[in-house]
Amino acid sequence: MPTAARPDTTAPPRVAAEPAPHALPRLDFLLLAVSIAGISLSAPLISATAAPVLAIALWRNVMSVGVLGPYALLRHRAELRGIGRRALLLATAAGALLAVHFALWMPSLRMTSVASATALVTTTPLWTILLMRLFGRRAPRLVWAGMCVAFAGVLVLTGVDLSLSPRALLGDALALGAGLAAAGYMLLGAEVRRTVSTTAYTLVCYATTAVVLLGICLVAGTRLSGWSAGVWWQIALLMVAAQLLGHSLSNRVVRTLGPSITSTAILLETPGAALIAAVWLGQLPPVAAYPAVGLILLGLVLVARGGRR
Repeated sequence: MPTAARPDTTAPPRVAAEPAPHALPRLDFLLLAVSIAGISLSAPLISATAAPVLAIALWRNVMSVGVLGPYALLRHRAELRGIGRRALLLATAAGALLAVHFALWMPSLRMTSVASATALVTTTPLWTILLMRLFGRRAPRLVWAGMCVAFAGVLVLTGVDLSLSPRALLGDALALGAGLAAAGYMLLGAEVRRTVSTTAYTLVCYATTAVVLLGICLVAGTRLSGWSAGVWWQIALLMVAAQLLGHSLSNRVVRTLGPSITSTAILLETPGAALIAAVWLGQLPPVAAYPAVGLILLGLVLVARGGRR
């Protein structure tokens, strides 16, 4: 049964509180693992799909709404009608940030390596901690130390790409901005999920993302059709793996696991995507990029340990 929506209020959005350790169900950790596996397939699959990246982002969201819409209207119609104005505005804002995330990160995959783009976009936990600090939640020293280590890795990685090409450096910057947008999306989603079911929230969020991406595609003059059947099947696979199993399951578990744990788990996407890209695409990053990725992962691990304390 979906959770009843709270009465409408004009209070500013809160940062969702982290759950108590004893309240973390094992099933949600399993669902989170499935989510990360689906997201890890995203970057290599996008790189292998012969279509404009903005069009891929648009259609994966349109397909997701097409799959979720009939079920949501059938089983959650009353909840959708009863969503308060505040929850609706936050869910819409989360969808807009998700669109920004896609619009920045997916082009970065065509400008830099899959490993670099994935490592930088998984700085989401660092941005999450910073945003939570802005809302008055202090982070332990180990968290700040982890952030410094991770950003040192970012500087090393961007230095490597700068020596290769300015285009790769721009791709790194886009991926870093995508990580920031994802942090805002994660925090807003965690707040909405306190009162709204996963199905209702994801439908509103993905519909907003699709509308915003459509506007971006029209402004950019992106071609939205005319590809082979194989391309459409790749987009459909991306929708199932990264959108329905990836983002949707993350939205499902963020209510119980909290935004810090959920966003920190994204660090596992980096080795997963790099391994898939190396095996499937033969895309091996420069040797100098490995210690940089290692620093980012070490920093994120420190953030996770500090967050638990």
